[in-house]
Amino acid sequence: MTETKPYWQNYIDGEWVDGGSGRIDVINPGTGEKLAEQALANAADVDRAVQAAKRVHLSGELSGLRPVERGRMVRKMGEYLLEHRDEIARVLTLEQGKPLWEAELEISGCARYMEYYGNQAETVEGRSIPLGDSYFDFTVHEPRGVSAQIIPWNYPMEMTARSLSAALATGNTVVIKTPEMTPLTNAWYAHAAEAVGLPKGAVNILCGLGHEAGAALSAHPGVDQIVFTGSVQTGIAIASAAAQNVVPCILELGGKSAAIVHEDADLDAFERDVRWGIYFNAGQVCSAMSRVIAHESIHDELLERISGIARSLSVGPGIERTEFGANMGAMVSEGQRDRAEGMVQQALSEGANLVAGGRKLNLPGAFLEPTVLGNVTPDMTIAREEVFGPVLSVLKFRSDEEAIAISNGTPFGLVGGIFTRDLQRATQAAQRIRAGQIYVNEWYAGGVETPFGGYGQSGYGREKGREALWNYVQTKNIAIKLG
Repeated sequence: MTETKPYWQNYIDGEWVDGGSGRIDVINPGTGEKLAEQALANAADVDRAVQAAKRVHLSGELSGLRPVERGRMVRKMGEYLLEHRDEIARVLTLEQGKPLWEAELEISGCARYMEYYGNQAETVEGRSIPLGDSYFDFTVHEPRGVSAQIIPWNYPMEMTARSLSAALATGNTVVIKTPEMTPLTNAWYAHAAEAVGLPKGAVNILCGLGHEAGAALSAHPGVDQIVFTGSVQTGIAIASAAAQNVVPCILELGGKSAAIVHEDADLDAFERDVRWGIYFNAGQVCSAMSRVIAHESIHDELLERISGIARSLSVGPGIERTEFGANMGAMVSEGQRDRAEGMVQQALSEGANLVAGGRKLNLPGAFLEPTVLGNVTPDMTIAREEVFGPVLSVLKFRSDEEAIAISNGTPFGLVGGIFTRDLQRATQAAQRIRAGQIYVNEWYAGGVETPFGGYGQSGYGREKGREALWNYVQTKNIAIKLG
């Protein structure tokens, strides 16, 4: 059963509405066929959403609540998503292409964000500052106001949960711009907001084109803070627009993250990590393990092991892949698939070897074989630019110095990995790798509790963990002269 609702509206000020720019087709990447139509917002729609969010903020309906009350509503939103997980996951798979079991994990991840930040709501506390007997001085943290959140297409539900939960827990109101290719499932956040009793206008959800709705939202004078996950080019445009209004941004941009594998690494464990590091969500993950930098003594064995993982994966429509295991779905679109395939061909022309995969599948939909490239050198385009697909480049190193130089040899710095039994070597490398998060002996180690963000062109600001809360508040100091 693959039918879904044929038309989806935007959600502004507590009402489901059409879009001023008409509709956009949403394509099922697992079949290449039209899945549904989505209302497309224009600048006027964006303005209505921002004005609604601003009204609620200024009224104090949300910010004036006792924090524990806000926290309970946020947690209940997560519970609502879990109650509807099967229904949401099915639509997510149909619009995004990932296996159904991956979509179910994503919805569970959304609920975890809601649980974590709901619990954090009452922990955002100020402090008193001693200035002598003549003064009473203290700080308070106040919500910024309207948080504009521009969501990527690879994890449309989980990336929304990450920023929405922290924003609401700290008393902000929100305008969400959903991704054009995967806009449908965000509708459940509107249903959840209504179910838990959030004020109308506290959460607004609209889909629009980047150059129209996205540009209008990032430049809107009523917006107090912007969260964006996506490409470097778009991030620069958003930050430039926000700067005109002196509005702070949190930017999570591209990555070209590398795993350094030393000669003493546990190769069995690393082999399992490769499956998740680069082939989960068909490699469409900002923090994907897109490069492996292998010591020359184990390079050949490791390349053989990695290619075996790639060849073992069953690839096909995500809706048919219901069980956790060695399978992969479609990429989000044929355009993204063709871009990734083109980068593989360019790598081959520059001297890389095709060890596994590299071709699109001979069936309808946006499918690319899990791919492994060998004989990759640091100067190749494939070693420096983000593919955002199931393509792993394997490079070789001799010394620790060389490995770190290769790891740091791109403009990005999102995550990095070190695989070794030598704790001193791992610690020294972790200090020298320019990245916001370092994994030692397990890719994706960490969780909602651990801060995440980039160095260099991977962006700035931190999401996840307690650190994310400070993105959504301003600190005010109050000094009282006594006597």
